[in-house]
Amino acid sequence: MNKVVANADEAIKDIESGAVIMLGGFGLCGIPENCITALVRKKVDNLTCISNNAGVDDFGIGLMLQQKQVKKMISSYVGENAEFERQLLSGELEVELVPQGTLATRCMAAGYGMPAIFTPAGVGTEVANGKEVRNFNGKDYLMEYAFDADFAIVKAWKGDTMGNLMYKDTARNFNPMMAMAGKITIAEVEELVQPGELDPNFIHTPGIYVHRIFQGKDYEKRIEQRTTRKSPPTP
Repeated sequence: MNKVVANADEAIKDIESGAVIMLGGFGLCGIPENCITALVRKKVDNLTCISNNAGVDDFGIGLMLQQKQVKKMISSYVGENAEFERQLLSGELEVELVPQGTLATRCMAAGYGMPAIFTPAGVGTEVANGKEVRNFNGKDYLMEYAFDADFAIVKAWKGDTMGNLMYKDTARNFNPMMAMAGKITIAEVEELVQPGELDPNFIHTPGIYVHRIFQGKDYEKRIEQRTTRKSPPTP
């Protein structure tokens, strides 16, 4: 099976309006920049996006929000995007806020083929509204369903043509578990190599989970919040 495609446009060519999409990354680290740009070009809309956060106003998922392509966001942190806030408060955007650990575990459960998980996170809060609560050994747990995503789009540091992936540093966050969880997983990589060139001891996502892979380009790798101290005065 040839998993290699030419570029992001070819990789996302069958993503249609109304799809449920997982997008890897943490803040602006390890996000699939090329595929997001391709989705903006394609002008698909009515999307449900599952992502740890919602990018910023002019980068990442923020670009899709600007074009009104997202119907619903399922995220754990959304505080850096003014357009997200505007759409939420105006009722244009449906939002499901999920505790970060629960978000990760619901991804993982989908990858494991588990229909649901039980977690103590959110018990007794608004997160529990409308959800089943069970008691195990004297402690209450919420039942949370595994995600059901049409596509998972991830970004890796290196990958081979068989789809094996390696992530670098903080990009090894939601990417590995989302790569397991989509019905179709698309991976964009900074460097695409031949099978056997990656050390098998350092492969984070086995190729069996990946359906399409391509070498991306022009990565900006922005810093979400740059904090520096002032230089001391010259004596």
